[in-house]
Amino acid sequence: MNPVDYNLRGPVAVLTLNKPPVNGLGLALRSGILAGLDRALADPAVTAIVLTGGEKIFSGGADVKEFGTPKSSTSPNLPDVIRALEQSAKPVVAAIAGFALGGGLELALGCHFRVANKDATLGLPEVKLGLLPGAGGTQRLPRAIGLEAALNMIVSGAPQKAASFEGTALVNELTEANVVDAAVAFAERAAKEPGALPRLRDVKVPAVGADAFLQFARNNVKTAAKGLPAPLACVECVADSVTQPFDEGLKRERAAFFALMATPESRAARHVFAAERAAGKLPDIPGDTPLRPIKTVGVIGAGTMGGGITINFLNAGTPVVLLETAQAALDRGLATIRRNYENSVKRGRLKQEQVEQRMALITPTLDYTAFEDVDLVIEAVFEQMDVKEKVFSQLDAVCKPGAILASNTSYLDINQIASFTKRPQDVLGLHFFSPANIMKLLEIVRGEKTANDVMATALALGKQIKKVAVVSGVCDGFIGNRMLARYGAAANAMVVAGGAPQQVDKAMERFGYAMGPFRVGDLAGLDIGWATRKRKAAEAGVPHDPTIADKICEMDRFGQKSGAGWYRYEPGMREPQADPLIDQLIADYRSAKGVTPRKVSDEEVVERCIYALVNEGARILAEGIAVRASDVDLVYLNGYGFPARRGGPMCYANEVGLANVVRALRRFAAEPGADASWEPAPLLIQLAEEGKGF
Repeated sequence: MNPVDYNLRGPVAVLTLNKPPVNGLGLALRSGILAGLDRALADPAVTAIVLTGGEKIFSGGADVKEFGTPKSSTSPNLPDVIRALEQSAKPVVAAIAGFALGGGLELALGCHFRVANKDATLGLPEVKLGLLPGAGGTQRLPRAIGLEAALNMIVSGAPQKAASFEGTALVNELTEANVVDAAVAFAERAAKEPGALPRLRDVKVPAVGADAFLQFARNNVKTAAKGLPAPLACVECVADSVTQPFDEGLKRERAAFFALMATPESRAARHVFAAERAAGKLPDIPGDTPLRPIKTVGVIGAGTMGGGITINFLNAGTPVVLLETAQAALDRGLATIRRNYENSVKRGRLKQEQVEQRMALITPTLDYTAFEDVDLVIEAVFEQMDVKEKVFSQLDAVCKPGAILASNTSYLDINQIASFTKRPQDVLGLHFFSPANIMKLLEIVRGEKTANDVMATALALGKQIKKVAVVSGVCDGFIGNRMLARYGAAANAMVVAGGAPQQVDKAMERFGYAMGPFRVGDLAGLDIGWATRKRKAAEAGVPHDPTIADKICEMDRFGQKSGAGWYRYEPGMREPQADPLIDQLIADYRSAKGVTPRKVSDEEVVERCIYALVNEGARILAEGIAVRASDVDLVYLNGYGFPARRGGPMCYANEVGLANVVRALRRFAAEPGADASWEPAPLLIQLAEEGKGF
């Protein structure tokens, strides 16, 4: 298969990019474009050239698989290809269908003309990878659509429909017909036009008012970007389109691109980009595994979690049978779902008719027999195994063969839950995070008997409802909550050692978390963890040794919902206030444990909290609970507020160096009375000794 197909349509040479699925502009495609261009220029019968990706897609941009490999820097690079198109003596028309993103749009900007389907999507999303457009985008786009529009598009990374650029030099013709046919006709006309071919490089960007606008943009970006280097670099390069000659602007853009490539923020963003694409693949399940059809979903429980889960499926257009045990609870749940949608109407995100359409997809019921024909049932009931047993026994009795039975449990053993049925192969965990209609993460928990097609269906379903789906094996707390326990223990240990809750919170917020662990605990409710710790002690047959958090709960302080937790809260307010009662409780706890408080540094707080995550993540990997380290990162980025610019705990550990992490853990483990969890995980030691990363 040729990377670029060459065909003649009368006097027009049509070069078709042919590298599915997104026509990534790797070395083979770049070389193929130049070869096709040279062939067309050498043929006297050819009067014009059309560059297209066909009727489905133009190009999604750079081939990310080649990032950091020799191919990425092997000639011809993308700027070379674009320069050749721009300098062509014969008119070159880009025929854009589907989308032209990143380097794909930069490629089109190098052509003399652009013909696009009205619904084609155009964008320069490089900033989302911690980069900027590095093949002329910051210089040509302002010349095509103006300074302000270009800057907004580049700094936000947000794509736009081609129709929105009607009347600009970005799109010379819009069509609803076959875009290649339209581009060929346009090219034939262009070849007959006298005079020089239009090149965006020759356009001047108006300087009037530019200085004030650019300074305004700089100020906004510095505030909004929170230390990320790429957005400000985008502003400076776009500014060069006004203040510098075109070639100097290109030179500065290229230098800025490579400088950003070397930043930890960009490495983290590119790591996450690759992680999201890998997460949906399981090594032992073929990509062509047949899926079970999911036409109707059942949800058990109309409370906060069940209602949120229901909204996900309604938004995807999937009918939901919603079950509760009492009519009053069912009515409250339906009212909450409607209120959620009504709020979206008030914010302009939905129309009232859309609300009615979605609400009409719900079949409310108090009877399990309503699940007889559903394809998937998700329970969101109390986190007690005896309750789960009752639910799954009833589901096993009424659901049709092949129906998937899912638990939303965040801790409990999926294998035990599956054993309550005669169809363990159809049982899995679908752990949504609250609020389920907002949070992006979905942990898909694979039981030891869960069928491959059930897993493949669940992963596809995650995409359908726009979740970041990550597969976990069975263990207490799965990936996320198991690691969270170590993070919380590390934060608590810092308070016991001598730190204050507010110091720990502020240290983690400076690291990049939106909220520190104690503020999060107050927001989520301290009673949840309290109940879990008591349950674990009972299951282990040992007395429960209360933590500081448990003692806070014993005072009926459960966080914001009760007006007090680690902090106190004024009525109706969410701003945490330090509380002398908690200071005294902590002092009494230290005294009872024989702890002499010491000075705790912010650096130690961050190291202990983050390295505790890394260490437990390494154990989870070694046990096969997580398929890959990047899956662990996705869980923490999308479910637990880990700062995106750091790429997740495992990515951050790679940046720090695993040998440094091991040294710190050994130092913590060597302290008198240290918990055994500080001993470095064997996998972590092995990788550090081999000089590798996760």
